Amino acid sequence: MKSKVFKAISFLTLLIYIVINLIGINSAVYAQSNEGYDTGKISNYPGYLNLLEDLKARHPNWNFTLFYTGLDWNQVIKNETTAYHGRNVVPSSKGSSWICSSCGNTPKGGSSWRCASEVAVAYYMDPRNWLNDAYIFQFERLSYNGAIQTIDGVRQIISNVGYMQGDAIYYTRTDGSQGVINKSYAQVIVEAAAAANISPYHLASRLKQEQGGGSVASATARGTYGGYVGYYNFMNIGATGNSDGEVISNGLSYAMSHGWTDPEISIRAGAEALASSYIGLGQDTLYLQKFDVDDQDGNLYWHQYMQNAAAAVNEGASVRSAYQSLGFMDNSIDFRIPVYENMPDTICNEPGVEGIVTQNVKIKGTNVNIRSGPGTGHSIIATENTGYNLLRIETANSTNEGFYWDKVVLPDGRKGYVARNYIVQVADITNCNDVVTTNTSVNLRNGPGTEGTTVITTLIQGQVLTRIATGEYNLDGYIWDRVKLSDGRQGYIAQNYIDIGGSIAPSGSSSSSSNEIIKVICNSGLKVRQQPGTGSSVLTYVDKNDTLTRIEAGASNVDGYIWDKIVTSDGIEGYIARGDEYENYIEVIQSASNNIPAPEPTPESQPQQDTNKSNDNVKIENENVITEPATTVESLKEKYSDAKITNKDGQEISSGNIGTGYKITVDGNTYTAIKLGDGNGDGEIDTGDSFLLKQVIMGIKQLDTDEFKSAIDLNRDGEINTGDSFALKKHIMNIAKITI
Repeated sequence: MKSKVFKAISFLTLLIYIVINLIGINSAVYAQSNEGYDTGKISNYPGYLNLLEDLKARHPNWNFTLFYTGLDWNQVIKNETTAYHGRNVVPSSKGSSWICSSCGNTPKGGSSWRCASEVAVAYYMDPRNWLNDAYIFQFERLSYNGAIQTIDGVRQIISNVGYMQGDAIYYTRTDGSQGVINKSYAQVIVEAAAAANISPYHLASRLKQEQGGGSVASATARGTYGGYVGYYNFMNIGATGNSDGEVISNGLSYAMSHGWTDPEISIRAGAEALASSYIGLGQDTLYLQKFDVDDQDGNLYWHQYMQNAAAAVNEGASVRSAYQSLGFMDNSIDFRIPVYENMPDTICNEPGVEGIVTQNVKIKGTNVNIRSGPGTGHSIIATENTGYNLLRIETANSTNEGFYWDKVVLPDGRKGYVARNYIVQVADITNCNDVVTTNTSVNLRNGPGTEGTTVITTLIQGQVLTRIATGEYNLDGYIWDRVKLSDGRQGYIAQNYIDIGGSIAPSGSSSSSSNEIIKVICNSGLKVRQQPGTGSSVLTYVDKNDTLTRIEAGASNVDGYIWDKIVTSDGIEGYIARGDEYENYIEVIQSASNNIPAPEPTPESQPQQDTNKSNDNVKIENENVITEPATTVESLKEKYSDAKITNKDGQEISSGNIGTGYKITVDGNTYTAIKLGDGNGDGEIDTGDSFLLKQVIMGIKQLDTDEFKSAIDLNRDGEINTGDSFALKKHIMNIAKITI
């Protein structure tokens, strides 16, 4: 985890909630329901029944509510990973199979954290991994239950937190003098939890998770940090940033603006925030606070308390320890357990320590043995010489008998191990370069065959791939082709499950797909939405020249756009605006039928204003033209060909960035430009705007004109606050885009 200096640096905390309306949220496609423990229904979902029956037999008083999310398992994993890199992180010390290969060693959420791989997220998200005595408490309902949630239990949870011991709390006041609260931390936690109607065990575990279990609190809860003496943020609300210093100052700035001047005030505020912003919105278990798959608030995925993928597992273990020490394990305890659609038949495994790769290598040396296992004690399956080609699918992370033994595939498909000293990586060996699409949801493996290989990711029906080698291996009843994803990852897929371009699949395939390969030609890119319509939630973004698969042309015609159902190259399924009567945003590259007519917009679907092209990255609103950060003079004139733009000095400009305060004349009417995020009017969205926004929030500086206030009121709540600061920083850090 983290150092004592700032253990909680990596967590995106409660302030995420404020930014939700800015960056777009997903909506559940299927109906969700909470149902009692019905063995008949749950038996239709692989792997649950036996685990639940075993728990019920050992703990008859436990109560299970099954939360049927209605969400497709594969789409959940895609939205938790590729749709938004960094939504889940793991420690940098983890092996490569735990870490997203697209992000690699780039820090996410702190210097010692990395973006989690799909396999790692699936491991933590699969409820079946945790339906046991040790870890089930991440599914415990988090409402207050005074009958079994006692002060002794809280003391047990915080027993190894040095500064939380004793019968009184000593702290530093804002004037630097010492203050005292004549209560123990355990008492404060119990009282705060009872007032907020949440579990004191949950609150104690969350405080411990945020502040660590050392002898002193982190800088956000010590009350002595320079510039913020006497301010406390025990829950690290708003404590985000790229560096330790930035994270600390942002968290304490938030505490200062809310008057959290002693530990009790801060802890009570944290309890209230948990109650109102999470538990009250259906996220009433540790699991659901980490993984937002409940749509009671109409949203999915974005409202997650922490980035640490293991957070719910770790906190649940602490709560379980408290129950066990107090002898409460057999009391009546309520659990709410998520169930997903189309889950794999087998439970998602924990990633291994080996590096998962798909690489061509060749032998260097004479009489080099390839063995059945990693070591000289294993039998020899082949002996080869310099230049012999192999496929490497695993790299060892530790030595055995002085050698790193890497797993390889021989040309005949057999798997074995060879000492790394005697192989060298070579360029990819390919024999084709075909655009293909998947005709069903199917696993991509690091090598050919279902035995002895590892699943890299699950591909979604209609996902675009590049086939770079075909017909190399015939194993386990399939011909295996090598493919490359848009993010550069490679792997093997059974040939039956891919189609050439958008045409009907090759002989042997059961597909009747009519997928079309399309390319984005809109200069500003497109938003992929959960449902057709500009009011629907944004799932992700695609850029100009990105390749997509259209799986349903003309799915809807609303808000002045023709909407197509697509699958992105990352596997996200959603809807894009194809265009309107003025312009097209996509073009077809390959099609099973090039004669699909584009439905004409109906009169009632025409835009009510802004009728000179309807790209929603720019819009006229009253006396202003609202633009997104990437808007330039050139892109604006693509929408309004007769537009005249003058800068803040009154000079007409024909190219370059548009800034807040610029004047834009369209059809004889003059408007003031508001570029979202551009608070200083220079046309750039950068740290200068972030610094200005911080000064405004702290009351150091005021904005005199409405357009500049509107430019930095990013969550559109009429106030300039830390929610806007958080959204701006996420944009600058390239974590999430600012959109209209």
